[in-house]
Amino acid sequence: MKLQSLIKSLPFYQLTSEENPDITSIENDHRQVKKGSLFICIKGYTVNGHQFAKAAAERQAAAIVAEEPVDVDVPVVYVKDTKRAMAVLADAFYQSPTKSLKLIGITGTNGKTTTSHLLYEIFQKAGEKAGLIGTMYIKIGDKTLETKNTTPDSLTLQKVFHQMQKEQVTAAAMEVSSHALVEGRVHGCDYDIAVFTNLTQDHLDYHKTMDEYRRAKGLLFAQLGNTFDREKQKFAVLNIDDPASEYFIRETAAHIVTYGIEREALFQAKNIELHPSGTTFDLVYPDGECQIKTKLAGKFNVYNVLASIAAAYVAKVDFDTIVSAVGDIEGVDGRFQLIHEGQDFSVIVDYAHTPDGLENVLKTVRQLTDKRIFVVVGCGGDRDRTKRPLMAKVACQYATDPIFTSDNPRSENPLAILKDMEKGVEGEKYEIIPDRREAIFKAIKKASAGDVVVIAGKGHETYQIIGDQVLHFDDREVAIEALKER
Repeated sequence: MKLQSLIKSLPFYQLTSEENPDITSIENDHRQVKKGSLFICIKGYTVNGHQFAKAAAERQAAAIVAEEPVDVDVPVVYVKDTKRAMAVLADAFYQSPTKSLKLIGITGTNGKTTTSHLLYEIFQKAGEKAGLIGTMYIKIGDKTLETKNTTPDSLTLQKVFHQMQKEQVTAAAMEVSSHALVEGRVHGCDYDIAVFTNLTQDHLDYHKTMDEYRRAKGLLFAQLGNTFDREKQKFAVLNIDDPASEYFIRETAAHIVTYGIEREALFQAKNIELHPSGTTFDLVYPDGECQIKTKLAGKFNVYNVLASIAAAYVAKVDFDTIVSAVGDIEGVDGRFQLIHEGQDFSVIVDYAHTPDGLENVLKTVRQLTDKRIFVVVGCGGDRDRTKRPLMAKVACQYATDPIFTSDNPRSENPLAILKDMEKGVEGEKYEIIPDRREAIFKAIKKASAGDVVVIAGKGHETYQIIGDQVLHFDDREVAIEALKER
């Protein structure tokens, strides 16, 4: 595509040259630039891409997009905001790939990963080639790619959607974080369905208040558009049991689809039976009633299943296929994942890293055992400090043997993080073991027949960030080691 043809998608810009080179790729990392690339200078939190404009030109970039003066010998397109321009240019270069996809965006504090995986499996079972973008990875059909953020930047997203389109993916489910919504990373994504899971305290280091956090989530529903198209209907799938849904209903012109347990909803679960090996419930849905069986345990997973059923239903997936797929799914790595090495007690690894997420997991465990419950939990450094005492409080309220330890301390002193946690549990019984490996070994060594050990906070993660080091660490691997040494 010619540069001047590409930048016509921008309403306002200044071009420093009349040259009109061929653009063969768009990059925002100068190390990925090759001959013919359009390099976009992005101001990040720690790095300013304008510093690498010259390096990009030396790597034979065809042109540069910038919002600050850059000294290069190739054409420069000056715009007011390169992040916003990047979304427009990426959409134009890749020819709006999401317009040909059934695209489902899932937002909420907890449950995004499980719900997106459920939808991916439902679409695959229905004979469609499915895509998935989320915290753990990107999937294009059966192919898995690494990802750095829950929701990548707008350029990466359009590249991925273009690849999905080339590989004949017809439906995709993606996690949409509040950060991504505020920062405009999903600008250009033509969502057909937006799903809301729940809203509880998290990321207040970034959003400052719960009202701002809710407003950020609401952007997904507002961005479904303000028009109606019979051929491409838009749906907002909302957890009606969460008060934030009333706010999102006012934010969107899309068709409203509700799901829940406590309040009457289009998709409602009744007569829920929880078992260690899964859950059954009666589903009331627009066409009647049926029984749902799933291998996912816990009331919180009933909500995830309801969300995925409702979204798949309005995406016009055959209902029997939906029910069958929900029954077949084994679970998601690091989400209420059982670690079994023949022991007579349970070990569960879960990603729960918010007060509500931890409470959901521990409440479920309490319904499964009347013996001791150990929980190994910490809080991340350089993140929302106000939730640290709340996490500790939940651990002490629902577990018999809480052990506070390190999570990803990052630049903070692990002991300072633990001190913050202790502020929420004065006078309570708990143990502090800063070394996470040692804490896991201690919990597993102390557990007896019928007990449950919950290792919370990191789930699928295979690393621990201490200072500026990223060290290999996998809760599941450490748990297996500890079980083998008993």
